[in-house]
Amino acid sequence: MTRLYLASTSPARLATLRAAGIEPVVLPSHVDEDAAVAAASPLTPVDMVQLLARLKAEAVLGPSVDGFVLGGDSAFELDGIVYGKPHLPEVARERWLLQRGRTGHLHSGHWLIDHRGGILHGAVGAVATAAVSFADDISDDEIDAYVATEEPLLVAGAFTIDSLGAPFIRSVDGDPHAVVGLSLATLRSLFLDFDVAWPTLWNLSGL
Repeated sequence: MTRLYLASTSPARLATLRAAGIEPVVLPSHVDEDAAVAAASPLTPVDMVQLLARLKAEAVLGPSVDGFVLGGDSAFELDGIVYGKPHLPEVARERWLLQRGRTGHLHSGHWLIDHRGGILHGAVGAVATAAVSFADDISDDEIDAYVATEEPLLVAGAFTIDSLGAPFIRSVDGDPHAVVGLSLATLRSLFLDFDVAWPTLWNLSGL
């Protein structure tokens, strides 16, 4: 079995991998995202999520890491403006008033490092993008109720597709898993670059 380390504390990314039969080793990464983006600016939204995914993966490397390391990052783009985590309820509410009835793009960056044997062998990355269309009949009361749950405060774009925010999304054009923050199809393609077959990642005995 191929061991995968997840350089993220995202419950959604972990749940996505587990649902796909993979039990990763979670290694929280600590990256000053604002400083990294400022140092590398100007960046397109695609370049930004790819940069942060790479920095997160690299941040957890060490001799005890024996396997593949996956870093990820997501950002929501609307009208050419990137919206990350709102953090504050009033900011989340403003976001929802703005995106209600409209379509934006969720960009998810992936960076996969081959660190088998505790040695760096190579790395590859890719970004998956999905267009997200929100319902146009969402009431102000529904927005207030959703914001009050605090779920949208710590997710890119102030919404989820795998939890309480799902009913407010009209459609997704692209890989729905990219909206969660981890495109399984993209990850499988990255492993193929290292001649690693997807079934070798399965940990079905632990499910």
